[in-house]
Amino acid sequence: MRIGSGYDSHRLVEGRRLIIGGVDIPFEKGLHGHSDADVLCHAIIDAILGALGEGDIGTHFPDTDSTWKDSSSIALLARTIELVKQHGFEILWIDSTVIAERPKLQPHIEMMKKNIAGVGIPSGTLNIKAKTNEGMGFIGSGEGIAAQAVCLLKSV
Repeated sequence: MRIGSGYDSHRLVEGRRLIIGGVDIPFEKGLHGHSDADVLCHAIIDAILGALGEGDIGTHFPDTDSTWKDSSSIALLARTIELVKQHGFEILWIDSTVIAERPKLQPHIEMMKKNIAGVGIPSGTLNIKAKTNEGMGFIGSGEGIAAQAVCLLKSV
């Protein structure tokens, strides 16, 4: 078995859609990034790549490569799941947390799980939590959103 951890954060900016877990969440701002800046998918990708010993999201999907400009992070996650299979592993468990002061994410978690399950991560092996930062730091002041994830892999 192998375990990996992942983290991602992005600034909130005007003029972008807010995509988290593949869900387009109604909000006045979105996350700034090269792709759709989906912090949850990015943290999960990093956790999986960490467990595989395959670097990080920037190694596989660099922001210097126009191929990934405005890409769906759900699609990037699907490509990462293919790496899991190629390396002879399966996902046993992913636990993740999205940290955002606003908007409230709880109403969107089930759809996030469905979207992520749709790329090959069974919903029974995925946990998503939403937390605030109690008004502290860049998250608490509404400047950005972050996510953390851990992934447990098993050799098949």
